[in-house]
Amino acid sequence: MKFLKIALAILFVGLLCSSFSLKKKTDKVVYAFGVSSSFADSVVYYTEIQVLDSVTLDKHGFLPEMQMYSYQLKNYLEYQRGLKNRTCMIYYGKNKQKLAKEQTKVLSKIKKKNNVLFQEIKNSDFIFTKPQE
Repeated sequence: MKFLKIALAILFVGLLCSSFSLKKKTDKVVYAFGVSSSFADSVVYYTEIQVLDSVTLDKHGFLPEMQMYSYQLKNYLEYQRGLKNRTCMIYYGKNKQKLAKEQTKVLSKIKKKNNVLFQEIKNSDFIFTKPQE
């Protein structure tokens, strides 16, 4: 009987401890899109809004390795499409609808200041990937 009580106590403590370790992380999904322009070209390229794979924002709300995502877009445009000397910017957020509004706002500002054409880069052509650490 004493052995049964000890075994049940150990089982209870084990279940209690494991329930804390089994809590799911409630990390929010991070969305992003990129914009690329050049002074020598009248076409502005922008990506569709994408989910960044396995990414969480840091404690200050910044995207870790943000410059690497910008370089990914720049390298894609240079090596896959042959477009040199591009300036690439990344916009990100946790809410897809707010990010879509931000994308519309950014593109309309660019169009207002310059006489440019827009070309969307589809997700089937380019996807941001998590930089290797």
